[in-house]
Amino acid sequence: MRLATVRHQRAERVGVLAGDGELVLLPAGAGDLVDLVVAGDAGRAAAQQAAGKRHEVVALGEVTLLPPVRRLRRDILCAGWNYWDHFEEGFGRRDGQDVPRPEHPTFFTKGPDTVVGPTDQIGYDPRLSAKWDYEAELAVVIGHTGRSIPVADAGRFVWGYTLANDISHRDLQRAHGGQWLKGKSIDGTMPLGPWLVTADELGCPPDLRLQCLVNGELLQDASTSQMAFDIPTLISELSYGMTLRPGDLLLTGTPSGVGNAREPQRFLVEGDEVVVRAAGLGELRNRLVTTDLAGPA
Repeated sequence: MRLATVRHQRAERVGVLAGDGELVLLPAGAGDLVDLVVAGDAGRAAAQQAAGKRHEVVALGEVTLLPPVRRLRRDILCAGWNYWDHFEEGFGRRDGQDVPRPEHPTFFTKGPDTVVGPTDQIGYDPRLSAKWDYEAELAVVIGHTGRSIPVADAGRFVWGYTLANDISHRDLQRAHGGQWLKGKSIDGTMPLGPWLVTADELGCPPDLRLQCLVNGELLQDASTSQMAFDIPTLISELSYGMTLRPGDLLLTGTPSGVGNAREPQRFLVEGDEVVVRAAGLGELRNRLVTTDLAGPA
């Protein structure tokens, strides 16, 4: 099942993709997608039942796609260096901040105000950074509360999957000690969507072809099976002594091909169109548009 959060007739609604460019809208009182995730199996069953009744069907062209998860209750959880080819390609390009290959997953967080929709513009302000980079990622939405989750049990904590473009500002990363919070938390710069695809459709871990194109040129192309630490391992290690909750969003890392590691380096500029896609998950298609991000809100 593929679910979306949309704006229809000035209201935010949840819909189920029904094929042929149609979306079955759930009843207005059904809540948002986080409410469905919190409801667990009952929420999934209610969505399936409502979709089957097809009481309110609209064409995709009649709605605006929003980020599927709009109500984040904590910072976005992220795994870094989770494809070894990406870890290796960065050697010598971290301004003296190289580290040995990690023996455990590397985690960080980014601010929830980064999130934009699957076709929204990406805010671009060269005063903030001269090194805007793209990162295609598979994102996981957690479906149950859990702490210290065993690897063998971690798959059942996945409610679904979506796509993210973890736009990164490499000079901000380096300027703040090499940590990633600041360099990945600029407002309005992380596209998310277009659907939340339930885990029963793709399994755990899924084997997907993850790609990123800039102005039509394929720059990242890898299988999610190449992850250094698979999704059950990420969930298990992240949850060790730390509670995960329904609706939490976990980005699982990016493969090689980022602009910072290319020769010559290739950073994003105003007007660039970035596409992140994976079969079964759809695509993000966003353009960088000059926005005042350095000024006060």
